[in-house]
Amino acid sequence: MKRLIALFATAILLWTQPAYAQGILRDAETEALFKDMSRPMIVAAGLSPANVQVVLIQDDSINAFVAGGQIVYIHSGLIQAADNANEVQGVIAHELGHIADGHVVLADAGAKPAMGISLLSLVLGIAAMAAGAGDAGAGILAAGQQAAMGKYLAFTRVQEATADATGAKFLREGNVSGKGMISFFKKLANEEYRYGLQNIDPYAQTHPLSNERINTLYADVKASPAWNNPPDTALDDRFKRIKAKLYGYVAPYASTLNKYPESDQSIYAHYARAYAWHKAGYPDKADAETRALVKLKPDDPYFLEIRGQILLEAGQPAEALAPLKEATELTRYSPLIATTYGHALIATENKANYPEAIRVLKIATNKDDDNPFGWYQLGTAYELSGDTARASLAAAEQSSLTGETARAVMSARAAMANLPPNSSDWIRAQDIAMTGQNELDQKKRKR
Repeated sequence: MKRLIALFATAILLWTQPAYAQGILRDAETEALFKDMSRPMIVAAGLSPANVQVVLIQDDSINAFVAGGQIVYIHSGLIQAADNANEVQGVIAHELGHIADGHVVLADAGAKPAMGISLLSLVLGIAAMAAGAGDAGAGILAAGQQAAMGKYLAFTRVQEATADATGAKFLREGNVSGKGMISFFKKLANEEYRYGLQNIDPYAQTHPLSNERINTLYADVKASPAWNNPPDTALDDRFKRIKAKLYGYVAPYASTLNKYPESDQSIYAHYARAYAWHKAGYPDKADAETRALVKLKPDDPYFLEIRGQILLEAGQPAEALAPLKEATELTRYSPLIATTYGHALIATENKANYPEAIRVLKIATNKDDDNPFGWYQLGTAYELSGDTARASLAAAEQSSLTGETARAVMSARAAMANLPPNSSDWIRAQDIAMTGQNELDQKKRKR
């Protein structure tokens, strides 16, 4: 029993801080797709698309969760497991159900400390079997501990079932077919069979078993007018592209070449191999793949982005400028692409390019101030241009995002000492300094 409780506590810890334990993957094309595919459900939930984020986490498990605020986290493994965009929409709808129903806030009623809500976690079920199977002593459970565990598990199962129903409602009201939700739950059921979980106690799970979820939801989603909506072919094509590029990025390059052999001349295969070759250190092969992509679609901003990025990282920043500039303009200054363009301008080490780098990077950080690399590049451009005050302010912004509070305070004060008093930049530096100092003071008092 101690082993079971220890494993359970570990699962809670992993759920409590999922975004910090795993790496967040940021990509302009992927974020644009998530935004477009989730918008109908977000609106149906009565939320603002401007305030809801769908964030990609590098983790090969099939999972998604919310952990506070209006952010849905999706594992890269879930993207690879999904067959189409509609299946991912079903997952997002479920997670929006958790947000709309206030489950993260209410989680404290079921367990302390509060945990994030998980779409699917086999960890607890497998941990319970591991604790019970082959261990006679684990079968003797203390009645009080068993009752407490049962109460908690019942609480989470109710939340999951409620989120399923709310998610189905958002799909219906957003005019999005629920076929993807059902087909993805079938995948989860197959996973349960794969791990031999079909005969486990349903009362010892955090989630309703997937077959139960399918049976409960099927009639409801099938009755929706959106059930027979034809697949969105444009959305599916975009999904296949990001699925391919993601595979090329996260998988070993040999696995990518096996899945997308050079005989495959599709756009998806070129995309995956471009990332695989680049990651494996074959710049010429990566360049050939990006050339093929641009030849197929000369005005595609994301193909231009990957071409420019590979040239930049291969030590050819001057050659990277043209494709990156075009990609930036075609996406109306997408912050991530604009940041890469600004980086390339700086990397040329041509002083004539620094004013343009500052202009582009200011736009990028104004549109997305939650990007430490963008602030770092802007600070570098200011420093190279001799504007040490604003270089210090950019360093303060970067440090506050990366949790380096002491450095943020120091940089903010350096900026205040050299900026015109009461200017907008000076006021921003003052805000960072005051907020950071308050945080440092609070930490001191807790010691």
